[in-house]
Amino acid sequence: MPRVGMEPARRAALVEATIGEIGEAGTLDVTVGQIARRAGMSSALAHHYFGGKSDIFLAAMRHILTEYSAEVRAALRRTTVPEARLRALIAANFAQSFFAPATVAAWLNFYVLAQRDDQAARLLRIYKRRLRSNLIAALRLHVADPAPVADTLGALIDGMYLRAALDGRPLGADAVEQVMDCAEALIGGRE
Repeated sequence: MPRVGMEPARRAALVEATIGEIGEAGTLDVTVGQIARRAGMSSALAHHYFGGKSDIFLAAMRHILTEYSAEVRAALRRTTVPEARLRALIAANFAQSFFAPATVAAWLNFYVLAQRDDQAARLLRIYKRRLRSNLIAALRLHVADPAPVADTLGALIDGMYLRAALDGRPLGADAVEQVMDCAEALIGGRE
C-alpha cells in the first residue's frame, strides 16, 4: 500500500521519468516498467497513480504545458509597456527550456498522439487556443482584426519550433526577430 502523503512526490517523479524515457527513446515505445524504474519505484505503483502509459504521458504533457504557461505569464508580467507584450509573448515561445532534448521528444510525440487520442487532441486544442488568445490580446493594440494575424503568427511559431526541434538546434533571438519581422509586416498590411 502506498504511504500517505507520498503521492504528489511520486507523481512528479513519474512525470519527470516519463519525459526522460521518451527523450532517450525518441518515441512513445517505452514501457511503464522503464518509466517506473527510472523514477525509482515499481510498475505496480506507477499503475496505481496513473492507470497506464497513456495516462502517464498525458500527465507529462500537462506538466510541460504548465511550464510553458508559466513561462508565458512570467514574460507578460515583466512587460510594463502594452506595445511590448507581443515581443514578450513571442520570445517566451522560444525559451531555451523548451529545447531540452527530452522536452522536444515529448512535444513531437504529443503531436503524433493527438492525431489518434482524444485526450491528447484536447490538450493540443487547449494549447492552440491559449496561444491564439494571447496573440489576439497582444495584437489588439496594433490591428483592428487581430484573429487572422494571430493565426498566422501561431502557425509560424509552431512551424519554427518544429523545424528547429527536428534539426536538433535551439532557437533564440534570431527566431524572435524573424517572427517579429513577420508580425510587423502583417500589422503594417492591415492598418
